[in-house]
Amino acid sequence: MRAPAAPFPWHEVMAFGLGRLCWTPDAFWAATPREILAAVEAHRPAEAGEPPSRTTLDALMRAHPDPASRNDE
Repeated sequence: MRAPAAPFPWHEVMAFGLGRLCWTPDAFWAATPREILAAVEAHRPAEAGEPPSRTTLDALMRAHPDPASRNDE
């Protein structure tokens, strides 16, 4: 016996379309599921890969130091 399917996440989809994309309600409700999916995929963060090693980060910080703040003077 299969588990029941999860309900469609209307709240999240509407929040994305109306809030993040600033679509009007008419534009949102006229969009097809494929158009909404394409918009979601276009707004996903790109794969960042592995973070830099500590050695690389230290070298970058030495090469590009932050300017001294007024409190440090």
